[in-house]
Amino acid sequence: MRTIDDLDVSGKRVFVRADLNVPLDGDRISDDGRIRAALPTIRALSERGARVIVAAHLGRPKGEPDTRYSLRPVAARLGELLGTDVAFATDTAGKSAHAVSEALTDGRVALLENVRFEPGETSKDDAERGELADRFAQLADLYVGDAFGAVHRKHASVYDLPARLPNSVGGLVLTEIEVLKKLTSHPQRPYAVVLGGSKVSDKLGVIDNLLGTADRLIIGGGMVFTFLKAKGYEIGSSILEAEQIDTVKAYLERAEREGVEIVLPVDVVAAEKFAADAAHGPADVENIPADRMGLDIGPRSRALFAEKLADARTVFWNGPMGVFEMEPYAGGTRALARALIDSGAFTVVGGGDSAAAVRSLGFDEAAFGHISTGGGASLEYLEGKDLPGIDALA
Repeated sequence: MRTIDDLDVSGKRVFVRADLNVPLDGDRISDDGRIRAALPTIRALSERGARVIVAAHLGRPKGEPDTRYSLRPVAARLGELLGTDVAFATDTAGKSAHAVSEALTDGRVALLENVRFEPGETSKDDAERGELADRFAQLADLYVGDAFGAVHRKHASVYDLPARLPNSVGGLVLTEIEVLKKLTSHPQRPYAVVLGGSKVSDKLGVIDNLLGTADRLIIGGGMVFTFLKAKGYEIGSSILEAEQIDTVKAYLERAEREGVEIVLPVDVVAAEKFAADAAHGPADVENIPADRMGLDIGPRSRALFAEKLADARTVFWNGPMGVFEMEPYAGGTRALARALIDSGAFTVVGGGDSAAAVRSLGFDEAAFGHISTGGGASLEYLEGKDLPGIDALA
């Protein structure tokens, strides 16, 4: 796999597919972690005299312009972090994009408007994606794939465009793959995996694969209530994927056969409704009130999870332990992050809400071994799936 060091970029227009899918509150960026993660590759190319054309997506617009998902605020923040003006194209591959591309000089940086404003970006039709990739290719001389958060998508700017230009992998994606290889090729043991988030269905593939790799699975978040129901507990009004109960039962049985420890909460924070100001309190998993829903792991579970992480040498974490955006239900995620730091293990935070929680709860990112920029991509890699955006650069 070629790296940017293998490309002669001076004076060349370099199309960099980055992941700048940041949370927006109006025009305000509430977490710029993904922008900061993209900086090293962009800077390295700029300093070598490249004319850098950055492309990215934001949110899920329906293949047409939508001001709610414009990358204009991202262009402003990218410029602040780079310490230079970043030109902004008001379309993706049209007149504005061509004008911006042609006006770039050596070392300068531009950002295209949201690639998902084009229906061809996410199309399942090869010809429609290919037509957009052809238009992208007219903007640049070289391609660098550095959007780890999108490499599991067969999209025009991720999968089809690299075939049309000399290409290389970006530094961020290279680092992400190297880290994930540590989790799949002879990880230091004990190897613990912590999974949270709301839906167990989002994690079925990775659970299936990890039952043959990990020593210990620690389960929290909303997905845990399907596990608790599978074990025969009543879960009140907590979130439940009833159609997954039999699958979860089979995983529990398989884990017992294969000697993989599955750790579930022993108590939860149960609330009268999904609200920060709702009446709430701890409840043992055997006694969750019928009219309450679990919105976080409880204090005894926090201590249990910390104990189960204390001897780990490798830990992968994906998904919060509760509704951390609401302070009454942030304690479990905060305690888990602290336990990871205290364990001294090589810790990988698997992107998405987990990475956002680390930052919003005030933890030093440097205290973790690695914070991924791609939750979905990380999970699919750990499932053993091929990643189209990586295959396209091979």
